Amino acid sequence: MATLRKRGPYQWQAQVRKKGHPPQSKTFETRAAAASWARAIEVEIDNGVFVSRAEAESTTLKELLERYLVEVTPLKKGAAPEAARIQAFMNDPLARRYVAGIRGVDIARYRDQRLCKVSSSTVKRDLGILGHVFEVARKEWGIHICNPVREVKLPANGKARERRLRAGQDGEENEEHRLLHACQKARNPFLLPIVRLALETAMRRGEIIQLRWEHIDLNRRIAHLPDTKNGYSRTVPLSPTAVHVLRSLPRSLHGQVFPGLTTEAIQRSFVRATRRAKLKDLRFHDLRHEATTRLFEKGLNIMEVASITGHKDLRMLKRYTHLKAEDLARKLG
Repeated sequence: MATLRKRGPYQWQAQVRKKGHPPQSKTFETRAAAASWARAIEVEIDNGVFVSRAEAESTTLKELLERYLVEVTPLKKGAAPEAARIQAFMNDPLARRYVAGIRGVDIARYRDQRLCKVSSSTVKRDLGILGHVFEVARKEWGIHICNPVREVKLPANGKARERRLRAGQDGEENEEHRLLHACQKARNPFLLPIVRLALETAMRRGEIIQLRWEHIDLNRRIAHLPDTKNGYSRTVPLSPTAVHVLRSLPRSLHGQVFPGLTTEAIQRSFVRATRRAKLKDLRFHDLRHEATTRLFEKGLNIMEVASITGHKDLRMLKRYTHLKAEDLARKLG
């Protein structure tokens, strides 16, 4: 049975009590709204489809994000960058809303605001995480909510980056020399060898940092990566330059090639180095792009390059093959 009672001059509270069900109550600004809600709850109970929304109506998005950050994020390979994205979500006004009231239009507004500041690919990754938060809460935590991310159109993937290290012009030193010179002056002594290895091996930043001496055979010129981003192990051939870089490093007792180093520390050092070298719009991942392109320029076929870089989808390698038209013309005779 539903009961309506006035609470102060501007609010009405509706209460629904049915045998065998916990009492439900909610406050509205008008008596009509309270009565309409009470009738809807009674119909759901009578039809046997009622599910309590109390938890969804008392839980904020920030609380969901905090739980997800503790229970789900640590189980992922990309835990650190995902944690940073979730922390950014928590500072958004949307995080203060109760999840029961978040609709697709709210997500669309958030999407459009973010697109004014960051790339479409970044926004798409952000919404992917947010959508998974709602799915986990709905399926595994028993919170009766819909997933509003499903109701909006995700941004299209942006154009793939094609940034390469450029040759010098008008007597200017080329960008690779400028970068290596700046890395040599870095406070972090590991920055220079890590950048050189990235250019020689096409390994990802995290793969280089996780290298261990027991997985490296300098005589056979190989480095084994037991755990990579895509979940598969692979063995990377080492160029003479890469071997020279590794031989010059001190050996640590606990086996790490770069002991105590984090991806965040290298990222900060790399950004400072690019500023010193006056290199615009150069990211660490661009070094993998540069190294992969050079492998093609050396004449390796797509399967050989894939075995080095670890790409499982060969279509992904097409964007790395920025071969010069004049080089292709010479091959045509």
